[in-house]
Amino acid sequence: MAAARVLMSGRPESVSFAQSVCGLLGAGPGLGPWPTYCGLKRGQLVLSDRPFPGASARLPLQRPPFCPFPALDQQPRAPGAELPTNRGVDLAVAVVLQSSDQTVLLTRRTRTLNVSPNLWVPPGGHVEPDEELLDGGLRELWEESGLQLPQDQFFWVPLGLWESAYPPRLSWGLPKYHHIILYLLVISQESQQQLQARIQPNPREVSALMWLGPDVAAAVAATEDGTDTPRHLPQDLPPSVLHKAQPRQELLFCSAVELEENGGARPLVLPMSTLLRTTPATADSKERVSTGTKFALRLWLQHLGR
Repeated sequence: MAAARVLMSGRPESVSFAQSVCGLLGAGPGLGPWPTYCGLKRGQLVLSDRPFPGASARLPLQRPPFCPFPALDQQPRAPGAELPTNRGVDLAVAVVLQSSDQTVLLTRRTRTLNVSPNLWVPPGGHVEPDEELLDGGLRELWEESGLQLPQDQFFWVPLGLWESAYPPRLSWGLPKYHHIILYLLVISQESQQQLQARIQPNPREVSALMWLGPDVAAAVAATEDGTDTPRHLPQDLPPSVLHKAQPRQELLFCSAVELEENGGARPLVLPMSTLLRTTPATADSKERVSTGTKFALRLWLQHLGR
């Protein structure tokens, strides 16, 4: 089996690919989140539903209502339809980067990526073996956006954990990827304008980026995927996320920009309806905000409220 990344306290072996991490921690049939004790170790995440030596945080853990892993043991699989047996659950980290004027950065994954194409997510990715979790998040931020944060101009806190599968629904096919995503809130002392001026997105991974303020983020976070009764949305939402025209260097002040084939960027008018889409029952690659990102935005708003 590959190097352990996500483990349960008291067990030397990593969680197997087909196991529901939320289920192992006693999650019931509800939507969660479930408080989880975490040991944030170099290249590893150790979890438990109760305190243990080495636990450094108690974080909310959640999964989407349509997470495939709880259902896999209850549904017979067709011959030849097997899950990976030589892999555990991988650990990923995502950076919710907050500017000093209280906006957060999201990036749109390119259409050509094999996993979660065309989704809006915070910068993030796999944690390397023996890599500190914050270092992994800052590395992914740099690789995707070109941003390097001066050490003395930010602080960070862990926000929460998300159990992620791709494909995200059994109706899309058996899962090929299984992650626990650790969302880190990184609070910069620099403004959105200062950060945006240094961004150089990686066109192989990122096709657009945007900065969300609390009002729009709250509306996006309220559109929970997989629930029958959507939350009440504010009536005064703008129809689009628009760029903010400024007399000089207009691109630097955009709320959303899209990469061009020549390496430049242009203002992006992003319809609010796109941001409020939910995960469809059948596979498609329509642009939308990922379910895990909505969870992370809710946690960010709770942190702002403190």
